[in-house]
Amino acid sequence: MEMVPSEENQLVPKEGLFWRCRQSIFEEMKQRYSQQIESAAEEPRVLCIVQDTTNAKTVTERLTLNLPASTALSKLFEDVAHKAGYVNGTFDLAWGGTETMAPLDPSSEMTLVDSGFEAGKKNFLHLTDKDGEQPQIASDESGTADSSGLEDSSQDRFIGPLPRDGTVGCSSDYSSPSYSYSSILNKSETGYVGLVNQAMTCYLNSLLQTLFMTPEFRNALYNWEFESDSEEDPVTSIPYQLQRLFVLLQTSKKRAIETTDVTRSFGWDSSEAWQQHDVQELCRVMFDALEQKWKQTEQLCIQADLINQLYQGKLKDYVRCLECGYESWRIDTYLDIPLVIRPFGSSQAFGSVEEALQAFVQPETLDGPNQYFCERCKKKCDARKGLRFLHLPYLLTLQLKRFDFDYTTMHRIKLNDRMTFPEELDMSSFIDVEDEKSPQTESCTDSGAENEGSCHSDQMSNDFSTDDGVDEGICLDSTASTERVLKPKSSLTFELFSVMVHSGSAAGGHYYACIKSFSDGQWYSFNDQHVSKITHDDIRKTYGGSSGSRGYYSSAFASSTNAYMLIYRLKDPTRNAKYLDAEEFPEHIKRLVQREKESEEQEKRQREIERNTCKIKLFCMHPVKNMMMMENKLEVHKDKTLREATESAYKLMDLEGVAPLDCCRLVKYDEFHEYLERSYEGEEDMPMGLLLGGVKSSYMFDLLLETRRPDQVFQPYKPGEVMVKVHVVDLKCETIAPPVSVRAYLNQSVTEFKQLIAQATGLSAESMRVVLERCYNDLRLLYVPNKTLKAEGFFRSNKVYVESSDSTDHQVTFTDSLLWKLLDRHGNTIRLFVTLPEQSPGSLANRTSCPKAGATGGGGGDSEDSLEGGAKGSRKSVEAILEESTEKLKNLSLQQQQQQQQQQGLVTSTSGSQKSSDNSDFEHIDSPAQDTDSPSTSQPAAPPQTAQQQPLQPQQESRGRVAASGGAGGSGATGAGAAGAGAAAAASSSSDPDNQFPLEERSDSDMNNDRSTSSVDSDILSSSHSSDTLCNADSSGPLPLANGLDSHSITSSRRSKAHEGKKETWDTAEEDSGTDSEYDENGKSKAEAPYLYFRAEPYTQDEGAGDAQKCLLVHVDKRITLAAFKQNLEPFVGITATQFKVFRVYANNQEFESVRLNETLSSFSDDNKITIRLGRALKKGEYRVKVYQLLINDAEPCKFLVDTVFAKGMTVRQSKEELQPLLKDQCKLDLSIDRFRLRKKTWKNPGTVFLDYHVYEEDINISSNWEVFLEVLEEPERMKSMSQLAVLTRRWRPSQMKLEPFQEVVLESSSVEELKEKLNELSGIPLENLEFSKGRGTFPCDISVLEIHQDLDWNPKVSTLNVWPLYICDDGAVVFYRDSTEELMEMSEEERSELMKKESSRLLKTGHRVSYSPRKEKALKIYLDGGPAKDSSQD
Repeated sequence: MEMVPSEENQLVPKEGLFWRCRQSIFEEMKQRYSQQIESAAEEPRVLCIVQDTTNAKTVTERLTLNLPASTALSKLFEDVAHKAGYVNGTFDLAWGGTETMAPLDPSSEMTLVDSGFEAGKKNFLHLTDKDGEQPQIASDESGTADSSGLEDSSQDRFIGPLPRDGTVGCSSDYSSPSYSYSSILNKSETGYVGLVNQAMTCYLNSLLQTLFMTPEFRNALYNWEFESDSEEDPVTSIPYQLQRLFVLLQTSKKRAIETTDVTRSFGWDSSEAWQQHDVQELCRVMFDALEQKWKQTEQLCIQADLINQLYQGKLKDYVRCLECGYESWRIDTYLDIPLVIRPFGSSQAFGSVEEALQAFVQPETLDGPNQYFCERCKKKCDARKGLRFLHLPYLLTLQLKRFDFDYTTMHRIKLNDRMTFPEELDMSSFIDVEDEKSPQTESCTDSGAENEGSCHSDQMSNDFSTDDGVDEGICLDSTASTERVLKPKSSLTFELFSVMVHSGSAAGGHYYACIKSFSDGQWYSFNDQHVSKITHDDIRKTYGGSSGSRGYYSSAFASSTNAYMLIYRLKDPTRNAKYLDAEEFPEHIKRLVQREKESEEQEKRQREIERNTCKIKLFCMHPVKNMMMMENKLEVHKDKTLREATESAYKLMDLEGVAPLDCCRLVKYDEFHEYLERSYEGEEDMPMGLLLGGVKSSYMFDLLLETRRPDQVFQPYKPGEVMVKVHVVDLKCETIAPPVSVRAYLNQSVTEFKQLIAQATGLSAESMRVVLERCYNDLRLLYVPNKTLKAEGFFRSNKVYVESSDSTDHQVTFTDSLLWKLLDRHGNTIRLFVTLPEQSPGSLANRTSCPKAGATGGGGGDSEDSLEGGAKGSRKSVEAILEESTEKLKNLSLQQQQQQQQQQGLVTSTSGSQKSSDNSDFEHIDSPAQDTDSPSTSQPAAPPQTAQQQPLQPQQESRGRVAASGGAGGSGATGAGAAGAGAAAAASSSSDPDNQFPLEERSDSDMNNDRSTSSVDSDILSSSHSSDTLCNADSSGPLPLANGLDSHSITSSRRSKAHEGKKETWDTAEEDSGTDSEYDENGKSKAEAPYLYFRAEPYTQDEGAGDAQKCLLVHVDKRITLAAFKQNLEPFVGITATQFKVFRVYANNQEFESVRLNETLSSFSDDNKITIRLGRALKKGEYRVKVYQLLINDAEPCKFLVDTVFAKGMTVRQSKEELQPLLKDQCKLDLSIDRFRLRKKTWKNPGTVFLDYHVYEEDINISSNWEVFLEVLEEPERMKSMSQLAVLTRRWRPSQMKLEPFQEVVLESSSVEELKEKLNELSGIPLENLEFSKGRGTFPCDISVLEIHQDLDWNPKVSTLNVWPLYICDDGAVVFYRDSTEELMEMSEEERSELMKKESSRLLKTGHRVSYSPRKEKALKIYLDGGPAKDSSQD
């Protein structure tokens, strides 16, 4: 050996020196690169989120890249190209969320941080077209090259989710739920194709991939040929569709393919895709369907018995007598072997598949009561029962029974216990190897044994003779039937090649398959469309590992991932097949491959066309179809010119024969702002791709197909212009004209803009006033001449109002001018459809019955003057109707007077003073009503500026203003000068001089104050500006809240007056209603009232509504109060506002009464519907109340009885007296006053018991649409004081598993001791043994008898009831109690299960929430005729 000197001048071997140098270099490299690795780990990373906007199908997808901050910008483009499946250099990347959309430089070597990316934050990018061309999809070769290059660097750089350990070429798409649509077009790096999950078809995909990766099954399927000349439809042929799918899986270049053709051949519709089934169940059903289909074919093929040849095995089910040795047996076939994970009743699971197989064939002894009757011994004997494998299939399928049922919780659970399985399974020890001298051969001839299901030896031989050459376990020959020859042990070794994994719980989950390829021995994960390489460690991870108990929470909802089905293949070189290559395909498969290839190419071409097609919204104001804006979608190839696109849009909008093609053009349009952005003059030959900025999934603009008349010329629209809709206002006629479109520039001055408008409208620019409506009802007068439009707030689309006249209106302040009032009215006017009651022919002649209505609606003026400008023919027909309606209204008025006179006799003596006061009020306002027919006396009453034409004629165009509310008391009501709503009220009263309900019209403030004690209603009032009416605001300025009041001031007024003194009778309590001093007793404002717009005209409904149904089309200012709105409707309804109700109709045709007279109509919008119904409206201080009967021991404890009215100041006893006749007449309940009580109702819970002396609104808070319980008493009322507490108690009897009926206990205090003493008196349970608990939930606090004993908090350690955890502070609480010494009844599993069903049914009927509701599963079926059979009767 050659020696060389070392550093220490010692001779060392030359080879040793070499290794020392090598070790030194290695240590140096290790130190250097470890520093780089550490620095790389510490380096900040940049998270890039890329949105592909080049295609409609990829716009919702996101590509995520997590890169080191030092990555070059050019490298970012390479990574995005690889991840998206595009060729680098054929796309641009631009910043997302910015208007500029400036593209990044793809050749820049700047780092990401230097290029503007932020480390540690999300950086949003848009992948866009390059020069109007869509990105080019990377070919397979380029993709492969890229992937190999990326794979080398993937160890140093991280792109997307980290790959799993040991995965080579694992796609990041596998880990990311979002993947690019483009990536689905490229085949996986593994060379295998995935299957698209339709919705919940992962179980199907796992099985199909397993069958595809089984060479024997795939080759046999390829050898079968579909007969094209047969009558069978290929669409419904399951073998043919499977064959097509396998061909695509082997030859397609896509990453994943669809399975819809296969499921369609199963006879499934789209709903089946949303049903998840068991993969083992699918395997059996599919094998059966394939077998049936193959047997139906005319050609006799080997595939007819393919399933049996590959998957079927045989086993013997035997019973052997232990005394005489006699054995009775039968032969069973199987396709899979179910292996128990955990034996029934055991907490220990089997540790391996071998243990489970051993338990599967382990015999059990039949003894004791389970003894077996032996035919030979003629008596019951001990016996041994078990299974023996006689024949093992070529493909051995093992099902691990992980889904079980827990009889303790009665829930389905999944067993996640660990169970190992070998890669090679030796089954030789599980085969029946009995010698031929066993007692079985002697017993086969016994007749008794034969009757028991036994078989003779020759019969057994015949069963197996058809399978010789296929049997691996036992080789039987037809010439020597009783001879058993065991095959070599090696022939019974099986190798694992498929593991179907379930991830989830018994409630649902996800399937995927781990499959080993027989061509290279590599394991792959087939997870729907994702295919990736995996290792043996990944297989071992599917053993499971959760070893928790079989409790409800540990199993039923524990999600885990573990093996569910295992498929082994027998290791037999003589039978093990290989996959067929494309060159080895049968001719019919080669033809099929060619057809599929052509179809895929056609699909690719179609996809390319799709990717190059611009899809954009198209609008057109159709010149014939009522000038309606029509919408459609224009699809045009990017290479088509604008001229060709215009022709396509022309045909799409169906303008042929309507307008010439040369009178149409396409312009850029913004639908949201109704803005014409630009026109394309001189660009008719430009391609649409360049014109629109490329092919995009969505555009920030639309196209408008504009039309013109032949004598017109198109106006050019230039970029940068703004569109202005100009409305001309006529102050004399008080009209606003339809808009005229004008285009202007933002840098134009107001003066220049006025000149532009003058040219378009013909108005004078010198006297022109221009008002800009910047947003809803936000009016701005443009008065600075040199100010630009941009500074004034103009945007893309604007609306202005212009007025040019010689009036002096322009000299006053804008907010005080007539122009402002007209525009303000215009902005606040809504259109309502009002349906009048059929009983009242609402019309214009109702002035006969409501003489003062004319003063209300028109402020004076005779009928002839008010009809000027109306249609004569129309007026004549209306007058004919009015003449008839007058007689009807007179009769109606007489009937009302008679009814009211009869009711007057029922009024108590305490109301005598009010009666005289009411009569005096009517006499007080009756005199002006007699003068209303004289125009000379009524016309001067209203100021000239408030006069309006009579708004009662059809087709009448004049505007009018009516007083929302006016003074009706004092001197203002005594003369002809009374105007507005006060006069209207007087006029209404004159038609019914004996009306005893003058105070039914509630004042605005009263309506608010009556509800001030209700927190809910107060919140509503404060949010709707209803503290007072906007109608009562000062007319000289803007309209804030009337009189400067707010909700707080009115509430304070109500509280101060409420404490001045309490009245004993409810008749006089109305004086203490909290009415503000600025309102009179009828709710009319005493201050000067503004005039709000109201105009009505007849409206004809559909003919099906009938002639008696009258409707009005009402234009009204939505700031008007409901009270004033009703006053304006009086002439049309024909009766006073207090005698009809207003119902708002919602979209679902539900009607709700509007009762808040002081609230405005601000919540209404255009075209809302209102229904008027006859009936007495609520008086001041009255509330509608729904009365329900409380039945504490009924299945439905809440039963509706009647609707009634309670008044403020009324006592509970008085309300009970009012209820008595109603209950007797309508509900057949004849009750005495002392035998029923009223109590608070909160949802379904009974609450406070109302005592007879309680007064509404003083002791009891009451609100609109109030609900109250009526409870029938079996004994006289025991509740005498508010200090008492009424508790509902119920005894629980554990020994009988039942609850006794409710019993009420009245306590004098909140003491727990008193409660126990009362319960002791009821039940006799000793105090030391008595336990109680508060019920949960809403009344009656239902709970299952299986849960009540342990679920409630029994015997809480408290001394009073009003503390935690009881909180019993009000009447109606539910208390359960029991005897602690009473034992719980013992039940068998069957009794418990039966009781559970009964309890579930009972609780569901009572609305109690059941804790467990198993998901209803749809049965898995495959239909051989192409679909489920339909019921002929249904056809």
